[in-house]
Amino acid sequence: MTVVSIQEAKTQFSKLIERTSRGEEIIIARAGEPVARLTPLPEHRPAVSPPGSLKGEIWIADDFDAPLSEESLAAFEGHT
Repeated sequence: MTVVSIQEAKTQFSKLIERTSRGEEIIIARAGEPVARLTPLPEHRPAVSPPGSLKGEIWIADDFDAPLSEESLAAFEGHT
C-alpha cells in the first residue's frame, strides 16, 4: 500500500489510477494523516450468464405450459 500527499495525488492522478487498475491500493494523506483511499473496483462479471450455468438450481414443472383452468384464467384477466 502506497501513501501519497494530496498534492502528489493531484499531479500524478492518471498514474495513480493506472496503478490502482493493476490492483494496488493507494492512500491519500493530508499533513501525513490518511483521508482517502483509491482501490480497484471488483472484477467485472458478465451481465449474461452462460447457458447451463443454473443447471440443477431451478426446476420447471412438466405442465408449466398447460392451459389454465377457467377460474384461474378469469382471475388472471381480472374477471373475478
